[in-house]
Amino acid sequence: QVQLIESGGGLVQAGGSLSVSCAVSGRTFSSYAMGWFRQAPGKEREFVARISRVGLRTNYADSVKGRLTISRDNANNTVYLQMNNLKPEDTAVYYCAADADTVYGSTGPSAYEYWGQGTQVTVSS
Repeated sequence: QVQLIESGGGLVQAGGSLSVSCAVSGRTFSSYAMGWFRQAPGKEREFVARISRVGLRTNYADSVKGRLTISRDNANNTVYLQMNNLKPEDTAVYYCAADADTVYGSTGPSAYEYWGQGTQVTVSS
């Protein structure tokens, strides 16, 4: 059984920073490409960032490029999302996801087999 557990969300003022993490258990972590997605109220889940199995390749949505950074620690089975210069439009539930089928993951949520429960990030103006 694969489990993904996010932590680290919270409330921050615009321009501030926050880091969220996702601990993965149940299978060799380095066999997954990992992604972060987010979903705001009334909106569809959208791609935020992805990272390849050993962390050599990353990719970001245009809306977060230069402000959010995805990274992973395969020794500790954890993927991170460092968020800087946060904006009110970044407010959403953030989800991590694992893709066992590809090396680099995907920008589409349907490619990911496993999901965490989500963690709320709220950015006040």
